[in-house]
Amino acid sequence: MDDTGPPLSRIAAAIGDPARALMLAALMDGRSRTAGELARCASIAPPTASGHLARLVDAGLLAVERQGRHRYHRLASAQVSQALEALMAIAPLPPPRSPQLGPRDAALRHARTCYDHLAGRVAVELAEAWLAAGWIRADDGLWRLSEAGERELQRLGIAAPDPAARRPPLRPCLDWSERRPHIGGQLGAALLDRLLADAWVRRQRQSRALSISAEGERGLRRWRGG
Repeated sequence: MDDTGPPLSRIAAAIGDPARALMLAALMDGRSRTAGELARCASIAPPTASGHLARLVDAGLLAVERQGRHRYHRLASAQVSQALEALMAIAPLPPPRSPQLGPRDAALRHARTCYDHLAGRVAVELAEAWLAAGWIRADDGLWRLSEAGERELQRLGIAAPDPAARRPPLRPCLDWSERRPHIGGQLGAALLDRLLADAWVRRQRQSRALSISAEGERGLRRWRGG
């Protein structure tokens, strides 16, 4: 591989391979995927995909996040997404093969526990709403509560994180099914405790799935600003 050319030529060469282009297209939905999932999207063998993904990471087009025993790949920035979108306007790609992510069980996909905090579509939507509202600030992959967020938590009756505790006050936790982050750390646990205490959600027997009451659906919709 020739790395002596200008940055633009190296990036163009990284995008130009058909398999790499399909993997990039599969990530345009904003979700993260494993190497194996991206291999299936591009119809190539996993060992081949690993080499392609390393090339895309080296070019600054992808970022990698480790969670548990898995490594998840995502587009490196909004600028990468915008550049790919512009290229796809003049050179459309066929829809990539995109296997279903996470559990097939609809209840688990909607709302479940992730250790001691809320996960699933409901949790991701809540995190995205609080980020958009400025209650949570994102900086270089780290999340922190803003002053407005601290005030709103107090108003909602959610216990504020203890900065002296060893556990992080707040952190993004990549969601298994949505492949976008929900709220982890102390705040994630306090949020689930509040929902359980008010019977907005309840645990299902022998499952990580959570049932959401009608009152809970209305309350969470208000919390999302809807």
